[in-house]
Amino acid sequence: MHLLRIKIYQPNAHYRLPFAYQRRHTYPLPPYSTVIGFLINAMGIWDQRDSFYKEGIRELKISLAGKFDSKITEYIWFRNMSKKAHFGRFSYLENRENNGTVEHPGGQSPMRIDVLNDVHLLIYLGHEDIDVLKRIREEISNPINRLEILHLGRAEDWIVLEEEPKLIDDSQIAYERYGGNFKYFFWIPRKFYIRENESWCLISDDEFANYDGLMYNLPTFSTIEGYEKNYNRHGKRTFEYVRTKLNDGLIIGQRLMIDKELNLPFFLGDLNDRN
Repeated sequence: MHLLRIKIYQPNAHYRLPFAYQRRHTYPLPPYSTVIGFLINAMGIWDQRDSFYKEGIRELKISLAGKFDSKITEYIWFRNMSKKAHFGRFSYLENRENNGTVEHPGGQSPMRIDVLNDVHLLIYLGHEDIDVLKRIREEISNPINRLEILHLGRAEDWIVLEEEPKLIDDSQIAYERYGGNFKYFFWIPRKFYIRENESWCLISDDEFANYDGLMYNLPTFSTIEGYEKNYNRHGKRTFEYVRTKLNDGLIIGQRLMIDKELNLPFFLGDLNDRN
């Protein structure tokens, strides 16, 4: 397996927990689905039937780590511009006055959003075909085919590359006992790859149980309902999920896959959850 490392900086970011509503909580680092969306955007893939999506993106193994300087909570108004919401607040279409005050049309409600500041992300991509990783490296470094501004999280959470995406060879990694407080958050998926005795293999469920962390079911790949008929890539999605632990950086007494240049572990998840 070949590896590509991507280092990203974001001034601000919000990676929404899907079950949070009145207060929009954020994960400390993006879930896999957000990074997959970022790659699809950078590669300019409109259609999930695209051969590069099926044979390239869908076959990626992904490791995610991240840290941030601070977290703030923003107070904003969410507006609902539907007629139904407008009628619910103002009773009839031409009215915009409520309790003697002229307001914006539609419905509205106060909202709080948690936002991370000064975010640093480390993304490792693994694939059997090095040409797949070379193409991703080229498209991220020179995103002339992107669908939108490159972002991770909300549309306004733009990214900056901290270094040119870098291919990592076997001499730059090691599988060894290496513990401590790495001061990064890590997603540790139930199935991740290690390189031992010159071959890559998946860890067992017993080994996964030895890692500390909060358990999450994280979204990964999605299927857009009815895409073949309406070609709406923003349509309703059905997600797949993987069992994952959120580790806060403290890992002791484990053998880890280490990037020897950064002295940081990485956990290449099998997002198709192969046995």
